[in-house]
Amino acid sequence: MKNSYETPLNSRYASREMQYIFSPDRKFTTWRRLWVALAESEMELGLPVTREQVDELKAHVEDIDYDAARRHEERVRHDVMAHVLAYGDVCPKARGIIHLGATSCYVTDNADILMLRDAMALIRKKLVEVMRRLSDFAMEYKDLPTLGYTHLQPAQLTTVGKRACLWLQDLYMDLQELDDAARALKLLGNRGATGTQVSFMELFDGDGEKVDELERRIADKMGMQAVFDVSGQTYPRKLDSRALSALSSIAQSAYKFAQDLRLLQSFREIEEPFEKNQIGSSAMAYKRNPMRSERICALSRHVMTLVQDAQMTAATQWFERTLDDSANRRLSLPEAFLATDAVLELYANVADGMVVYPKMIEKRVQENLPFMATEDIIMESVKNGADRQEIHERIRVHSQAAAARMKQEGLESDLMERIAADPAFPLDHAELKNLLAPEKYTGRAAEQCERFVTKVIRPLLAGEAQMDMGEIRI
Repeated sequence: MKNSYETPLNSRYASREMQYIFSPDRKFTTWRRLWVALAESEMELGLPVTREQVDELKAHVEDIDYDAARRHEERVRHDVMAHVLAYGDVCPKARGIIHLGATSCYVTDNADILMLRDAMALIRKKLVEVMRRLSDFAMEYKDLPTLGYTHLQPAQLTTVGKRACLWLQDLYMDLQELDDAARALKLLGNRGATGTQVSFMELFDGDGEKVDELERRIADKMGMQAVFDVSGQTYPRKLDSRALSALSSIAQSAYKFAQDLRLLQSFREIEEPFEKNQIGSSAMAYKRNPMRSERICALSRHVMTLVQDAQMTAATQWFERTLDDSANRRLSLPEAFLATDAVLELYANVADGMVVYPKMIEKRVQENLPFMATEDIIMESVKNGADRQEIHERIRVHSQAAAARMKQEGLESDLMERIAADPAFPLDHAELKNLLAPEKYTGRAAEQCERFVTKVIRPLLAGEAQMDMGEIRI
């Protein structure tokens, strides 16, 4: 429909895979699978549930009549009961045992956990793929000297590959955080209104072992290993906070990368991919705007704000539960995953197609290298018999004059020419030129890059299945 709001996360940004995980079909079929698991486990443990009823429920997991559910909800004003009734409409034999002993959170919270599990797994695959592409880039350019910056001012040299390793290390830390959050996932289980399981104790005539076995069987049927030891009516909302914190961490790293690349593109050193027929500006036809990187920053900022929703929800759960989390979680959880998914698809696209301009990088290096080489010039001059203090003062004077020439007149640096012409320096042109080799000023950058990629990243990637990123929407 074109006359109602549609989230751009669906229409423009997020992948079909992530959209499906948070879709109505996935949500409500998961509810039905949970009702099947509950009924079947209750039957196996001796409650009055028949195989015929369970089979009927299994046969109708997929055929959800959304219009019927909507009509029921308009009447009963309760979404879970509306779907219980809609399920019962197509399962008349099983109608009386659907949701037996359970509260709404049995389906809502357990389904949310299962969706979080699958969404985190998809995020993980895409994060690993970005790391693979970025590590290839780092190794390709591990030796290329480039101007390093502190305070966004020219500092010492580094290499293009070493800088990429800084981006890569951020993602490596994000992967560890995401894995920790994923390992913390547990099902809510069957806990009842305040988490005491009193209704199930009544169903099983006070047999706590059967109640525990019921939970184990349901968890096994739903592909989960563990259930929370204690809970209120809901699973601990700290889990949502932890999951969104991991996504926020990824967003922070992506923002840092994209912002760096936007700056590098303005320096004309490295550009994001630019399509043959792409338009950079509707007014200025010559422009090559970093639109992908800007989009990464925009979406990442949204993810970073959404973690506050989860934090506030975790902090404001009154006693065993309150319902003000419901509407918020319907928004914040899917949007955080959809936006992170979009960020990683963009990141993978950019990391795979960055265009490096070595000559522009070299030009910027050469503009600043004479100033960086002054310490070496002092040391070489002293080795050749010059007075250190006198040389230091002469370099101070020449450096300021050369810098003023560049800033005030827009000319290139003539620092080396000034030094070569000054008889106080016992160095000829050849010796000065030798001191200006950029490789002398990158320190262990190339070594650090190669060691990090080969010792840390490559072994990790070797254990991961590579994925096909599919079509990237830009």
